[in-house]
Amino acid sequence: MTKLINKLRSIQAIKFYRMFFSVVLVAVLLLHTGGGVTVPILDRFELILYDLRLSNTVPNKPDTRVVIVDIDEKSLLTEGRWPWPRNKMSFLVDMLFDYYGVQMLAFDIVFAEKDNSSGLYLLQQLKKESLTGVPEFNDILDKITAQLEFDRLFAESLSGRATVMGYFTNHLDQEINQEGQLPSALMNTEEMPFENNLIEVRSYSANLKMLQHAALGGGFLSNPLIDEDGIYRRIPLLTQYQGKVYETLSLTMVRHLMGVDSIQFETGKYQNGSGSVERLEAIIIDTLRVPVDERGVALIPYLGRKGNFQYLSASDVLNAEVTLEDLDKKIVIMGTSATGLLDLVTTPVQNAFPGVEVQANLVRGILGQDIKSRPTYMFGAEIVLVLVSGLIVAFGFQYLSALRATSLMLLVIGLVIALSFYLWVEEAVSLRIAPTITMISLLYAIQMGFSYLYKTKREAQLSSVFGQYIPPELVGRMSRSDEEFILSGESRELTVLFSDVRGFTSISESLPPAELSKLINEILTPVTKDIHEAQGTIDKYIGDAIMAFWGAPVEDEQHATHAVGAALTMIKTISHIDEVFQAKGWPRIKMGIGLNTGTMSVGNMGSEFRLAYTIMGDAVNLGSRLEGLTKEYGVDIIVSGSTKKSAPEYIYKELDRVRVKGKIEPITIYEPIGLKKDFDIELMDELIELDFALTEFRKQKWPDAQKRFSKLHNLKPDCLLYSVYLERIDIYQTAPPGEDWDGVFTFKTK
Repeated sequence: MTKLINKLRSIQAIKFYRMFFSVVLVAVLLLHTGGGVTVPILDRFELILYDLRLSNTVPNKPDTRVVIVDIDEKSLLTEGRWPWPRNKMSFLVDMLFDYYGVQMLAFDIVFAEKDNSSGLYLLQQLKKESLTGVPEFNDILDKITAQLEFDRLFAESLSGRATVMGYFTNHLDQEINQEGQLPSALMNTEEMPFENNLIEVRSYSANLKMLQHAALGGGFLSNPLIDEDGIYRRIPLLTQYQGKVYETLSLTMVRHLMGVDSIQFETGKYQNGSGSVERLEAIIIDTLRVPVDERGVALIPYLGRKGNFQYLSASDVLNAEVTLEDLDKKIVIMGTSATGLLDLVTTPVQNAFPGVEVQANLVRGILGQDIKSRPTYMFGAEIVLVLVSGLIVAFGFQYLSALRATSLMLLVIGLVIALSFYLWVEEAVSLRIAPTITMISLLYAIQMGFSYLYKTKREAQLSSVFGQYIPPELVGRMSRSDEEFILSGESRELTVLFSDVRGFTSISESLPPAELSKLINEILTPVTKDIHEAQGTIDKYIGDAIMAFWGAPVEDEQHATHAVGAALTMIKTISHIDEVFQAKGWPRIKMGIGLNTGTMSVGNMGSEFRLAYTIMGDAVNLGSRLEGLTKEYGVDIIVSGSTKKSAPEYIYKELDRVRVKGKIEPITIYEPIGLKKDFDIELMDELIELDFALTEFRKQKWPDAQKRFSKLHNLKPDCLLYSVYLERIDIYQTAPPGEDWDGVFTFKTK
């Protein structure tokens, strides 16, 4: 490590290692994109980006073609607990087709067990064991048997209608006894015109044979491709089991809606170790094209959060409480949302998402032809994207400043994201961008890391050249910035702050030198920290006084806002220090602060023997005068009108219109109170009353002004400002200032 650091001391070595690590990074990301290596964190990042892209582009427009008949809490309360007797299910099917005229009915429910709720089994056992010789009983039982065979009644209702049954599959465990009857397979795997990469089913739980044979078809409901984070993003439309191909519920529904018995396939040629092979790229259902990958997997085309499909309570359907228009010629999927039956999954658009809506979204997506795809050519496009972006960034960063490098990084990442959104929205294509974004970000980190080594050396050089007359904090800022600093002097709008400890002369006379020095340090250290934290520059200390400014040497568009915030924080700090001093038996302290914003000269000023980075000008002098006025009005902070205008985030109390010593033009002075977001009603009332009082005062309406200021004084008897105005009114009532009076008070001293 020591040898490496020694080599990096050379600018050429820095450039070499920066490029070396950049090339290595690009190579690793290219290998990941090409499938040569796997970086799990990039795969996770890709899923996050996919979710963001999907959730920000879903249409969130209700679809009226598909309706969900819901076995909800209302249905269980009205019709009884689940499972319902199959004769009730038979009646529900009859209602949907005969009364409401639905186009198709699919079940997101599996009927794997026989229904013995009618009691027929017990009656038959009773006939065998106890009532064999009772003709009356046998005759009655023969007559009602047909009415008590609920499974047969349900099957008869399914038969001859566009009904599709759902069933579950297991892709992990091999079970000896399979439950129920699988629907007819699409084909044998040997008949597939593409390389067999379909996911294999190992067991299943399907519907009763009688029910499945009566229905038009069936499709699986399970999804073996839930990602590691538990989110449903894709689902297989085809699976294989014991040499036969089966379809998902949504695909079965669409196929029968289109009136076709089979599906076609779109394939593409690929090269593998043994030569050229055909791989699945899309499923063709009559005129519909469904893009899938080589395993028959499709991206789920979510319409949005739950609620984009109409839900109808099953009990309302049974009792004909649903309008015909709600179900006429609709595609119906029956599912459950009641507690204990609720089938919830996690999706990119919602954490708790009804599983039945996954199938509804697939049906809608297939019919609407808006399922996203990731065609074969995207593999090559992603490699090119990583390579081109890597070359641009790796070679571009080394010639750019930190600011421009950051801009380039954000620009390239923005373009990559924009490209992915364009392909997603306009071309319905999914582009993987996690490797590209990660590569750009890491290349930026490499650039910044090696730039730090360079700037560390630069800071040392600046310190050796300028440290003797420029404050250390300024040197640090200069070394961290790429902008050009003009030290010879320039004119710039800044905000200046002057602070002074009240009554410091008497304090200094009452303490021995050592204790006085300690007291000064305990005052200046925390308030200096307040100034630094507000991005201010300390100009100088003058005994107990501080001069600071904002907006130079580093430009700050909010210099006035930061200065006012620093002043308010300093007063809070002084209040805390005063409490500490009282506990020590030291004198009480208060501080006055003046702020002004205006055009000032800033730069290196002094003589050939000593230079200092400081500010000068009339605006600076005015800031000093304002600090001196704080004790005249009994306030801690006074700011000029220009500072108030430049820092509108704060509440201000207008104090007066004054002419300070040495100035002809009057100014309006204010006391900052706090942030506007902390504004309260009492303060609002006080400021409104003060505004009226000042207006009456400046119009020389002395009785009215006296009445208002007396009201304010009674409200806040400790406020010196109101006493000052009451004293002036008493004087002006005896000796009016004259008709040409402009309402300005002129100070004769500093």
